[in-house]
Amino acid sequence: MNGARLFLLATLVAVSGCAQNPGATLPLGSPGSALRSRTLLTSKITHVVIIVQENRTTNNLFNALPGAETVRVGMNSKGKPVALRPQALTAPYDLSHRHAAFTLSYANGQMNGWNLIISSCNKSAKCPRPGIRPYGYVPEGEVEPYYTMATRYAFASHMFQTNQGPSFPAHQYLLSGTSTISDGSPLRAAENPLTPQNKHTGGCDSPPGSYVALIDPYGNEGQPTFPCFTRTSLLDFTGAAGVTWHYYQAQPGPGLWNGVDALAQIWSGPQFSTNVTWPPTKILSDIDAGTLANLVWVTPTVKESDHAGWTDGTGPSWVATVVNKIGLSQYWNTTAIFVVWDDWGGWYDPMPPPQYNSYELSFRVPLIVISPYARRHYISTQQHEFGSILKFAEETFGLPSLGTTDVRSDDLLDCFNFNRARKFVPITAPLHADYFLRQPASDVSPDDDL
Repeated sequence: MNGARLFLLATLVAVSGCAQNPGATLPLGSPGSALRSRTLLTSKITHVVIIVQENRTTNNLFNALPGAETVRVGMNSKGKPVALRPQALTAPYDLSHRHAAFTLSYANGQMNGWNLIISSCNKSAKCPRPGIRPYGYVPEGEVEPYYTMATRYAFASHMFQTNQGPSFPAHQYLLSGTSTISDGSPLRAAENPLTPQNKHTGGCDSPPGSYVALIDPYGNEGQPTFPCFTRTSLLDFTGAAGVTWHYYQAQPGPGLWNGVDALAQIWSGPQFSTNVTWPPTKILSDIDAGTLANLVWVTPTVKESDHAGWTDGTGPSWVATVVNKIGLSQYWNTTAIFVVWDDWGGWYDPMPPPQYNSYELSFRVPLIVISPYARRHYISTQQHEFGSILKFAEETFGLPSLGTTDVRSDDLLDCFNFNRARKFVPITAPLHADYFLRQPASDVSPDDDL
């Protein structure tokens, strides 16, 4: 560990210890009899793979999926119906998904303020007028591999993004069940971090002067901090349990989707250099080599991310490539795959999310559960959130509770039947592993992400 990392970690611990109320710290759970019985249920699973895509609602990406509770007509702030229009996965515009955009769209539960959020149209592109841009859905034919996965396995129609904000805090929630700056803090990272030059960043190696806006229990966002946190994550529990982990990302260094980079104790420790790997295609060779970790996160490159205004439309093929590689490998019979989208991306969805506090919950995002034990053609209508995936991992590997949103979350066991295993049938997709392996390394990130 270099001196700079040691100094930063010590400083962060000291600052967080002085700034926060120690009495607010949530106690960490421990595996009890209930957890042991749950672990026994999932004992056939020794690998949990979390594939994270970007910025889509259930209504936008799975509009034609039977049972997904989607609509083709929304409402605007004037109380008028707005017909949803088909928009290509590669539609050349981006929609705001900051916390302010959530508040506008949610409209105190009326779900009719989507026409008021800001958006941007790519240069020289032809886009719908701003007020109707969020009211779109992706035609099924453009994302057929996703529909195949959703109908062949389990799909959660009541999966809510936990945080009411964009990608950076969402990826923190997918590691810790929260985006607080330290354990038990009332302050959560709420937005995408910025450098002094107004470029997006994120993580402990962000440039000096970088900051992320924090939200307090009253919904105020007036306090910024450096985007590096002394907060517990699921990774902190893996060593004692003998669980291996790996995090695949597009490029090294700071970034909105490089979630582990913002966890100070992991970033400054020895596992960071061995367990955080780029590019994402490295998971394909690790599967072939028989070195797939027990607990895995796979984040995309910008092109294959499904991110509006940035993706080239290869996301469905990319996800199918990873699923096929696992399905045709020695790991299929011991793996649960969760395909989830990190935030709603500004796209319309009709289902009001439950409100727990000033930053939780947000709009629906898709979740596909793939495993030899996943229920076939199953639509889960139980309420899920990001903590549900973490709780499944906790119970599967006998890990303690994080004491965050995993406590209130379900464990997604309704999506499984461990009494029956199914053989894997490959997912048909336009592109395959050789295409993604040929792609050059990319450090492109959505620097003007709204």
